Amino acid sequence: MENKPNLVKQLEKKYHKIYEITDFKDLLYKTYEQHKDQIAFQVKKDGKIVDISYREYKEDIENLATAFIEMGMENKRICVIGKNRYEWAVSYMAAAIVGIVVPLDKELKIEEILQFNRVADTAIVLGDAKYMEQLLEHKNELHCSDLTLVSFDETEESGESVKSFSDLLNQGKALLEEGDERFKEIQIDPDEMHILLFTSGTTGSSKAVCLSQRNICSNIMSVAATVNVMQHVRVLSILPIHHTYECTLGYLLVIYGGGCITYCDGLRHIADNMLEYKPTFILCVPLLLESIYKKVIKTLKKTFTKIDFKNAKNIFKALPFYARPIVKNKIKKTLGGKLNTFIVGAAPMTPEVSNAFEELGIRVLQGYGLTECSPLVAGNNDFYRKADAAGLPIPNVTFKIDSPNQEGVGEIIVKGPNVMLGYYQDEEATKKALQDGWFYTGDLGKIDEEGYLHITGRSKSVIIAKNGKNIYPEELEAYLTEDPMIQEALVLGVKDEKKEDTLVEAKIFPNMDAIKKFLKLDQPSDDQVKKIIGEAVQEVNKKIPNYKHIKGFCVVKKEFEKTTTQKIKRYGENTKIEKE
Repeated sequence: MENKPNLVKQLEKKYHKIYEITDFKDLLYKTYEQHKDQIAFQVKKDGKIVDISYREYKEDIENLATAFIEMGMENKRICVIGKNRYEWAVSYMAAAIVGIVVPLDKELKIEEILQFNRVADTAIVLGDAKYMEQLLEHKNELHCSDLTLVSFDETEESGESVKSFSDLLNQGKALLEEGDERFKEIQIDPDEMHILLFTSGTTGSSKAVCLSQRNICSNIMSVAATVNVMQHVRVLSILPIHHTYECTLGYLLVIYGGGCITYCDGLRHIADNMLEYKPTFILCVPLLLESIYKKVIKTLKKTFTKIDFKNAKNIFKALPFYARPIVKNKIKKTLGGKLNTFIVGAAPMTPEVSNAFEELGIRVLQGYGLTECSPLVAGNNDFYRKADAAGLPIPNVTFKIDSPNQEGVGEIIVKGPNVMLGYYQDEEATKKALQDGWFYTGDLGKIDEEGYLHITGRSKSVIIAKNGKNIYPEELEAYLTEDPMIQEALVLGVKDEKKEDTLVEAKIFPNMDAIKKFLKLDQPSDDQVKKIIGEAVQEVNKKIPNYKHIKGFCVVKKEFEKTTTQKIKRYGENTKIEKE
């Protein structure tokens, strides 16, 4: 924003003190010098929690990177795929320093893994045993017959066909002990591509994003200037680590600050892991907070039967004053007892949920980012927060609204050192996205008088009515999912050839537990479910102008297909309308 609102100017005077990093090797050695004997990771081995110091972390990266160099992997594409784990973290860093790291989504089907490896022209793949087994079965389908496979786990295939991660570490260690200094001699150009990422778009095909180490390092420093991540931080890593959101903010940022990283054993184990590791902050999507919030309300309803929580603006203030500290203490204990911050992204956060956690003394810092921006663009921070906004611009990053309409809504465009180099081997898409130094995000938003960014939707999903008015599906979806009877909603524009207009319709996945409880029935009929959902749709229509009204809906039997950051995909089967 060229004319900065007063709040943005005030924020600039409050930034935390940070230290400069230019590339990943610089980050590795500077954090090692400051924190060498502190705990960098806590991992489970044979059911026991084991500490890994910054010294061991640095040595493992040096060992693996030296083994890579010995194998001829300098400047080669190195793929990493697997669950969130220490071996992944070490591999990512070593690969990005020696060559170009290609982090892949562990949820990909084998056909997609093969395709992305072909596109990226990878020379080596490191990952969990199951992916190595799949790749071994389909090796003849890859362009590279001598592709090297490295398993994080000891398997029967380990040996000639699949190398062992631990063997590579030992090989590199032996070389270093013999005086090999090739890793130390590596000079990194911070402006060259060192990270190649395939996005998991909500509106269609994936693009390969080219990022430099300056892109990522600038983002780390910008976030650290507004959110204190120094030393005391202990993070529970939940979101897929291949994604820049988790990788930059839940891994590299924590390392920068000298914090400790622990790994979730799986979504079913989050509650247990919180009690085990006692994290101070967690990166998540709104779905996790909403799930915790619903469980809290369910428990409170059973305990305080006479209180109307449904109409309470603040569930904690609705409690008797003597019960508030007891309830808050119990909830905080179930979250490990030390949690003070949730960093939330990937989807809009309901202010009601955000405010409830603030009442518990747990900050909810909502932000906005994209893979192409390494990822953060805007965020709520240690100094200023607004529950219904994506946040203020982070240091050294500028955003503005391109061609705003009467409501101030337009495409969000971004400028800063965090903006990608371009799309891999796609000059046309790069030229379209990067114009005159600005990155055109494809997202729609507006900026309020204080400088906060508000996201209104995707430009590709906006519905344009016959009268020329814009309808943002995300707004209507938020209204629909406020109703406890609705679990998920997808709003679509459907062409009506007779009226020559675009009608607003919704696909709705009901909350069957809530409906069963409301009707006091074990198995409601389809007609009963449809009637309740219809009433919920009518209530939403009462809150919005006529041109935004939902004209039709269908009830779906299963959850919508989502990306790995839990965004509903706006293409494929999800968008097929089933006429009632």
